Amino acid sequence: MSPEFIQFSIGALLLLHTGVECWLNFLNSAHVRAKSGSIPEELRDTVDAATHAKSVDYSVARLRADSLEQIWDLLVSGVFLFSGLLPFTLRLLTGRWNDSPMILTIWLILIGFLVSIPSIPLEWWRTFKLEARFGFNTTTMGVWLADRIKGAVLGIALGFPLLWLILKLVGWVGDYWWAWAWVVIMAFQLIMVALAPRFILPLFNKLTPLPEGALRDRLLALGTTTGFSAQTILVMDGSKRSRHSNAFFTGFGRFRKIVLYDTLVNQLTTEELEAVLAHEIGHYKKGHIVKMLIAGAASTLVGLAVIGFLARSTVFLQAFGFPALQSVAPALLIVTMVSGAATFWLSPFSHWWSRRFEYEADAFAKTIVGSAAPLVGALKKLSEKNLANPTPHPTYSFFHYSHPTLAERLAALRA
Repeated sequence: MSPEFIQFSIGALLLLHTGVECWLNFLNSAHVRAKSGSIPEELRDTVDAATHAKSVDYSVARLRADSLEQIWDLLVSGVFLFSGLLPFTLRLLTGRWNDSPMILTIWLILIGFLVSIPSIPLEWWRTFKLEARFGFNTTTMGVWLADRIKGAVLGIALGFPLLWLILKLVGWVGDYWWAWAWVVIMAFQLIMVALAPRFILPLFNKLTPLPEGALRDRLLALGTTTGFSAQTILVMDGSKRSRHSNAFFTGFGRFRKIVLYDTLVNQLTTEELEAVLAHEIGHYKKGHIVKMLIAGAASTLVGLAVIGFLARSTVFLQAFGFPALQSVAPALLIVTMVSGAATFWLSPFSHWWSRRFEYEADAFAKTIVGSAAPLVGALKKLSEKNLANPTPHPTYSFFHYSHPTLAERLAALRA
């Protein structure tokens, strides 16, 4: 296998991925437009004609933005991968081929920063133009900039020692560095699960305990009934950035916290919030969290093994302009940049699995609260408030939806 063939194959993979993504976006957009003449039956009691038309326009606008971003990302990836920029920056940084873990870590962080720069204008446009046009954006330029600065600083503070340790393992344990790197990454993730709710999440959002009252009492009682005791129930100021809403729990053991967006608290009734929380608890009680963690750990191990194999392939590294030397850092970077195009073809399976979990969590919530009505009401309101795509194309949802469509969820709940 020649370097030219490898380069051609990677280029073809990136082009094919972008082409299929744009085709799916076009297919979905056309389908939404074709179905826009009437409000779906399951939404007729909550959505008026004006809101339905707005949700169609929002869906189409987002799909167009997605295609633009995918084409832009393809161009950026192509420049970095095939122009010789990656080996050039490494030579520029070191003055020679240097396999020092410290130098290579600095290089990886630098490339990560450079790759992210071209996407900033599109991120700004999506936030301050597209989202604002449909009434969702509530953030200011100051908050938006602060989020990115804090995210970059945090990424360097956490990513630098992790990358350095992974690269250091190459010298310590040799060819099977990737197995030990997997252990390090898994330990790091567990530590972050415990620390993130307390030290990282508050850097971006204000978290306040849910005030005493009927809602708090009812949600805590739900936790007791289901055996899901949480340290506290917090309300997050999501409205500082967007009118979109969400709920989640984070941490584990005594670090576990239930977090509700303030927008969600304002949009739903007490009974509906209870049903939404019951759904989230359902994921925990049904073992979905553990199963997803195991699947994620397995995929990480496979990915690291692939990187370990490619790092020993001088032909692979030559295809991207690196000298005929075994090196983990370039292989790690290249695989990271093309992994999305490769794993995209597995997304239908992972999303099918995720949709099964959503059905199970919905059924759990229905049983716990004693009726499907509260969760049905919550799902319909959230669809309306978030201007969710009312009629996604089945092929698009097959590739992209980790949750069943609203119609599918309502049908299952009412069965």
